[in-house]
Amino acid sequence: MRRKVELLIPAGSLEVLYSAVNFGADAVYVGGEAFSLRAKAKNFSMEDMAEGIRYAHAHGVKFYVTANILAHNNDLAEAEAYFTELKKAGDVDALIISDPGIFEVAKRVMPNTDIHISTQANNTNYGTAQFWYKLGAKRIVTARELSLAEIAKMREQIPEDMEIETFVHGAMCISYSGRCLLSAFLTGRDANQGACTHPCRWKYTLMEEKRPGEYFPVEENERGTYIFNSKDLCMVEHIPELIEAGIDSFKIEGRMKTALYVATVARTYRKAIDDYLADPELYKKNLPLYRAEIEKCTYREYTTGFFFGKPDANTQIYDNNTYVRNYIYLGVVEEADEAANTVIITQRNKFCVGDTIEIMKPSFENVPVQVLRIVNVESGEEMESAPHPLQALRVTLSAPAAKGDILRAQDPEAAETKE
Repeated sequence: MRRKVELLIPAGSLEVLYSAVNFGADAVYVGGEAFSLRAKAKNFSMEDMAEGIRYAHAHGVKFYVTANILAHNNDLAEAEAYFTELKKAGDVDALIISDPGIFEVAKRVMPNTDIHISTQANNTNYGTAQFWYKLGAKRIVTARELSLAEIAKMREQIPEDMEIETFVHGAMCISYSGRCLLSAFLTGRDANQGACTHPCRWKYTLMEEKRPGEYFPVEENERGTYIFNSKDLCMVEHIPELIEAGIDSFKIEGRMKTALYVATVARTYRKAIDDYLADPELYKKNLPLYRAEIEKCTYREYTTGFFFGKPDANTQIYDNNTYVRNYIYLGVVEEADEAANTVIITQRNKFCVGDTIEIMKPSFENVPVQVLRIVNVESGEEMESAPHPLQALRVTLSAPAAKGDILRAQDPEAAETKE
């Protein structure tokens, strides 16, 4: 019998969580203000946790919390207090943990909450999965270094009720299973404590000890080289292989991404999964559609990572650290008067009266519309353009939009954009 597939979407804020839920997530994962490996993300206060749990569960979506740092001594007592508070916020469906000490604390404080073992724990074999299962873990998140054949072998060797979660889309860390020391060594900010500065995206050159100040490019390129800079993972064109390998949860990376990015990726994978399960021929027919849509979010070229064998030189980007950005994010529709074709958004990027933009709907429909009027909600002032981010705007469009829709526009420069 084919296993049910879960689409697991990241959320770095409540705004992003709402979009993840609205655009097709089966489950969301978030980080709290402590013990999460995305310290630079907005992350969730306990009040946010309570609202996120409420909203997710009201829409039939599961809510997972990451607590996957590699802990030091003083983290353990703090973890006990943190989990005690988290338990009061609501019914968290699972905790994502990598450290055995944190695992023990979580089991004691939240005994009725499932525990998923983070990819940060280097889960590369079925023996590791069996070890965690005996300790009470419900799910294992595979190391990104595994091929589909290795994951299929793991599925054969572990208990039927133990679940496998695997990253299928998003940024890839150059280090082994995310355990990187570059940031701590170069900047004093520890990636394993959630404070990574992403030095893998920096430009590097070679300098010989006795010739200080004389730099040599590592590659034959006068600008230096980005030797650690991986392409982004994308497996939307390989849904059948992922399912056949026995993966239970398709995980998207990106707890520091915008609502536009999360909605675009969630909606595309949702349609691809549903199409394949309904009719494999429909899935094949729509492959160009999935690829075209997934390229509308900001990304760093795409690769299939380790799934079909060890990556080669084509998996790296040696000459730049830029994103490809074809569309810009204008805002989420917070209120809508569909009869008057007006919406209220908190504006994120510049747009003008007369511009043609796009309404992005959870149904996979993209509606081109013209901006007819822009009014500053606070002052009532009518505006020809909206150049300042985070203004509350009432926008009149040439067609109606609904609450929760996203407004986006083609990037006028349609060029690669620096991080």
